[in-house]
Amino acid sequence: MGRQVTITGTRSVSTDGLARLGGLFAEYLGPFATADAHFHLGGAAGIDTLALDWLAEHTKTALTVVVPCGVADQPEAAAGSVTRWQRAGRLAEVVELGASRLDAAAYHARNRWMVDRSGFVVGFPENAGQGSGTWYTLDYAAGQGKPRLVVPI
Repeated sequence: MGRQVTITGTRSVSTDGLARLGGLFAEYLGPFATADAHFHLGGAAGIDTLALDWLAEHTKTALTVVVPCGVADQPEAAAGSVTRWQRAGRLAEVVELGASRLDAAAYHARNRWMVDRSGFVVGFPENAGQGSGTWYTLDYAAGQGKPRLVVPI
């Protein structure tokens, strides 16, 4: 099995941000998107959806989308992206963790699930400040001694 990578990032990026972020994804995700790699992504809006769209369009790497509740509980644009790539056969798996509520605890559980199955985490925080879900995930990976790449946006 090849490299297992988790992607985490801010939700406060609009879906039209792909044009702006495409260069960052090419530079910081592209080198890890080898044929034997497997990416784990959350199914939320922002970086989750933008990275999913970029990886699905520009690579052949395996992609797993993980959501805290169900795909239908995600924002419309995010759920649409997951559904589109699933129908196109680009997703290796969609994991619905079935949380009873879509809240911070559910997102943290989803992020731990992804990190626990990965050997490397790439984070795209909105800024260098702490306190976000992205930093929670990066800190969780650090606590496991896993390498992290932080790309502030």
